[in-house]
Amino acid sequence: MAEDERGTLGAGPGQSMRRLLDGFSLEMTGKDVPALEEAAELIPPGTRINITFLGNEDQPLRVAAAAAARRLGFTPVPHISARRLASQQELEQFLDALAAAAAPKDVFAVAGDPAQPLGPYEDSLALIRSGLLGSYGIEHVGISGYPEGHPDISNEMLWRALADKYAALQDLGLESSIITQFGFDADPVLDWLAELRLRGIGAPVRIGVPGPAGIKRLLSYARRFGVASSAGIVHKYGFSLTNLLGTAGPDKYLGDVAERQDRAGHGRVLAHFYTFGGLKPTAEWVRDVRHAG
Repeated sequence: MAEDERGTLGAGPGQSMRRLLDGFSLEMTGKDVPALEEAAELIPPGTRINITFLGNEDQPLRVAAAAAARRLGFTPVPHISARRLASQQELEQFLDALAAAAAPKDVFAVAGDPAQPLGPYEDSLALIRSGLLGSYGIEHVGISGYPEGHPDISNEMLWRALADKYAALQDLGLESSIITQFGFDADPVLDWLAELRLRGIGAPVRIGVPGPAGIKRLLSYARRFGVASSAGIVHKYGFSLTNLLGTAGPDKYLGDVAERQDRAGHGRVLAHFYTFGGLKPTAEWVRDVRHAG
């Protein structure tokens, strides 16, 4: 029986959700190695583990986290924050240390939070165009997508930057994928995916998903990153402001995306989990959904 444009012919809601979770990825910080070790038996071997590049963590901590992900049987995906790099030498030292400790073939290139770059890389495009990534064994580079926009960057500029990065990676012979900012609403994600493909950008997309977490924490991250209003989250994500002590999972959000995703119009879509509530609770949630009857 052939697949239709939405996936497997006759697939129910549970099957659609499980397909979206095939090949899911997780995000951790350099300090989360003990949490990754605790959750390791719940996570399928080879799972992509993204390691953030935070300003309050140093290179040895990031390198150690990448090495731990490799040691535990996962695929480390270190982040590189362009604006946080003070020099080309610092970038090369980081890539050299990663190659020695974890031999990653994948990285995620992001501009970073500083308003002014600390060194020669003003954004992730400049980092990509340096040509250094491939010299250290990198074959695949992840880049950012913003289905709900960015508070400081116009949509026109976001689309131009995304297209330029995609083209630069193709020119360098590197594979690419897109990880989106986390969200709570399927509508802007699906609209953005459709426009992405109409613009000729064919990279696989990992949609950002908040792992199960306390409602207060989810609202805090939403306000911090300007993702959506509290009222919008309540309406679309399915929890109540009157029960802020509770925990919310992404069941409704991911279920909506899975059911409405059109492979022909949206391309390949996977899930990337921001583990606001911890690696183990997120891994347990994914396991339970994937193994449901």
